[in-house]
Amino acid sequence: MKKIISMILVGGKGTRLGDMTKGKAKPAISFGGKYRLIDFTLSNLSHSHIDVCGLVTQYEPMDLMNYIGNGSSWDLDYTDGGIRFLTPYLKKDAIEWQKGTGHAVKQFFDFIDHYQSQYVLILPGDHIYKMDYNKMIQAIDEDQSDILVASTRLNQSDLYRFGIVETDPSGHLLSFTEKPNHPSSNLVSMGIYIFKTEVLKSLLFSEKDLLDFGSDIIPEAIHQNYKILSYEFKGYWRDVGTLESLYEANMDMLNDEHFLGLNSSKNLPIFSRSLNLDPHIVLNDGLVQSSVIADACLINGHVIHSTLAYQVHMKKNSLVKDCVILSGVEIGYKAHIEKAIINEGVKIPDHYHSINEHCILITEDNLFKVGEIRE
Repeated sequence: MKKIISMILVGGKGTRLGDMTKGKAKPAISFGGKYRLIDFTLSNLSHSHIDVCGLVTQYEPMDLMNYIGNGSSWDLDYTDGGIRFLTPYLKKDAIEWQKGTGHAVKQFFDFIDHYQSQYVLILPGDHIYKMDYNKMIQAIDEDQSDILVASTRLNQSDLYRFGIVETDPSGHLLSFTEKPNHPSSNLVSMGIYIFKTEVLKSLLFSEKDLLDFGSDIIPEAIHQNYKILSYEFKGYWRDVGTLESLYEANMDMLNDEHFLGLNSSKNLPIFSRSLNLDPHIVLNDGLVQSSVIADACLINGHVIHSTLAYQVHMKKNSLVKDCVILSGVEIGYKAHIEKAIINEGVKIPDHYHSINEHCILITEDNLFKVGEIRE
């Protein structure tokens, strides 16, 4: 019997990220040049010594599964436990697709039952943060709560995308409202939960159709008078569910050389899988300022305050500024791009210009809708 096991929800389509999630699950998206979003959750699990992880997949899982492999890059390749991919399968002559975050976990409750753990840790796979989950486990243990909800405080302008948490003076939940029009608090749910296993099972298999943790399960648990503790997290955290939030998180990294300690091997380092590529090369006409360049990039232009993922090639006299460039992009001679995310594999033609006031996504399909050729 284990103290706790984890379930990571990686099956969402990520529609607000547009073409970036065409052909891959959102947690497989690049961040900061050399990372993927899933790296943060897997690294947190590794440092917290939680050695059973069920990854609940659905939408376009192949790229993510290939990247994670057996989990050895995060020291999660255990024989008894480790990473297990939980994919939709045939039940009673039909495949039942996931209808919500809670429903996704319910489909694989036999996986949870197998380990007979005291607690189940529910995690999103697409957030940027560093957390020692043991502190939450200690908090729910000491408080003897049934459920723990990880929460954090945000600016008023960001509240509309999240579930709002209200607590009493002792930190126990009084209410939980998913994405209200008029938030009553700036304390939001991070989508991270710890449940006593028997409590989670009772809620998921009740007569009510509880499909989603935020919309259904937590409000119902409050209604049933379960003891629910809010664990307030005060470190850096971003849910990068939109183009703007993903872009801003990349800019946050560039603006802070100590961002999440990514350049340090101490204090919960974030691991990623090495692709065993050649180092990047900056040629004679290349210039790099305040940027992050991943392996196998060939730079003969100017890179200013930008992140470049693997195998980006820039021709002479090209310039990118305040950009997030995904892998396999080619940028042509005298191209000039500012404030954009450039999708994987896009080929930017010579003399192309796209200079923007706000972040945009450049894809093969919209290339000439958001920019033009200037000879």
